[in-house]
Amino acid sequence: MSTIDSNKILILDFGSQYTQLIARRVREARVYCEIMPFNTSIEIIRDFGARGIILSGGPASVFAEEAPLPDKAIFDLGLPILGICYGMQLIGHTQGGRVATSAKREFGRAKLLIDNQQDLFADLDIVDNTCTVWMSHGDKVEQLPPGFEAIAHTENAPIAAMRNGERRIWAIQFHPEVVHTYEGATMLANFVHKICGCEPTWNMTNFIESKIAEIRETVGDASVLCALSGGVDSSVAAVLIHRAIGDRLTCVFVNNGLLRKNEAEAVVKTFRDHYHMNLHYEDASDRFLQKLAGVSDPEKKRKIIGNEFIYVFEDVKKRLGSFDFLAQGTLYPDVIESVSVKGPSAVIKSHHNVGGLPENIDFKLLEPFRELFKDEVRLVGLELGMPDEIVHRHPFPGPGLGIRVLGEISKERLDVLREADHIFLEEIKMADLYRHIWQAFVVLLPVNTVGVMGDERTYENACALRAVTSVDGMTADWAHIPYEVLARISNRIINEVKGINRVVYDISSKPPGTIEWE
Repeated sequence: MSTIDSNKILILDFGSQYTQLIARRVREARVYCEIMPFNTSIEIIRDFGARGIILSGGPASVFAEEAPLPDKAIFDLGLPILGICYGMQLIGHTQGGRVATSAKREFGRAKLLIDNQQDLFADLDIVDNTCTVWMSHGDKVEQLPPGFEAIAHTENAPIAAMRNGERRIWAIQFHPEVVHTYEGATMLANFVHKICGCEPTWNMTNFIESKIAEIRETVGDASVLCALSGGVDSSVAAVLIHRAIGDRLTCVFVNNGLLRKNEAEAVVKTFRDHYHMNLHYEDASDRFLQKLAGVSDPEKKRKIIGNEFIYVFEDVKKRLGSFDFLAQGTLYPDVIESVSVKGPSAVIKSHHNVGGLPENIDFKLLEPFRELFKDEVRLVGLELGMPDEIVHRHPFPGPGLGIRVLGEISKERLDVLREADHIFLEEIKMADLYRHIWQAFVVLLPVNTVGVMGDERTYENACALRAVTSVDGMTADWAHIPYEVLARISNRIINEVKGINRVVYDISSKPPGTIEWE
């Protein structure tokens, strides 16, 4: 992001499940950062112009045959470097120390005894130089590299943190980015502020100003077609882009037949009547349902829906005029889960606006939130003065109800799900739980169960309620909805929705599960 200048941090990703949390903590310290793959060239790293580099953790051992290694020239840039977990072992291994496999693998909470409370460990709220940290490693630095000193230890790791003040390299064996490391956020803030000299200037006001300037520079005099779903991400993106280029933005809202109850009417009313945007409403529900007929595999569903969205936009483009850009509300977790571009991490699933795009689309993509988390987009929306009912709306997937009707999709099954889903959301709002839950929805299962209604035997659909709490969608826990609320929801769905005779509640966390079922 050129408009941020050099007041930023670079994170090199070695495949840790926590890499995105490092980015969050750095941004919470009000310093901009970006994540790049571990093997990013030294030329790109130098051109990025960061004031410091963080080496993430990772699942590999430095002894593995294909262990991920960065360009060794990063150690000659003169920039402060912080290695975390695998990053520490990497530093020890490549800078002349000795790394060995631990006799006892250290995983979970550990007591860190700090031997030097300068710089990285300054101003910690601790007693007796002891801090609770989160460990997750099998290897450890057994002998310090030349010029390094140990600055902390645990019972199992005599060298749990080290530094080379002259070369400005720090390394820690634990994960400061997770909440289980009680003073971890302060440690990372110390690195970016005290050691790297970054000013705490990153905020949503600066982001909006720089992003508007970037959009104007990127788009020039061209016109933009925005894929507006009515969800938080695309809605905030539309308002931001409209502020940047005005009526050269045309929003296209596609009714793909996979929306929630009354959703199409609400979106049209909000953006056409309230925001006075150029809004084209395209009812393509029959078109999508025909393409999805007979398809049960979730990845095929996502690909079909993603492709069809683009084809619809291309058709609309021909009717509405010339558009050079397609704007989407793609978020950072979408990118990470769909395409392994930030390190040796696994592809989880395709998102319709990332992994589901055809290779030869007739647009340039404009994705202003590609490096943001959901809660950061909400802050952008609030800063733009958008109403709470849009900004705090629960996430809704691009494939919509298409991945919440498990198995084959039909209009009849979608209508059954719509009614059940509407009751679920209505009840948690009446119980004042909506804002306390990250995401809530109903899944229609491809399972029929025996039931009794009146004196008659029934054999109808089961559905699952899913409600989770989260901060950014990267991890999530199931929401502890009171029993009486769950009982009321179940009673209403079974009594009011013809076609459902059993309701279950999903209590899986992410990981190991994902938030959506498909």
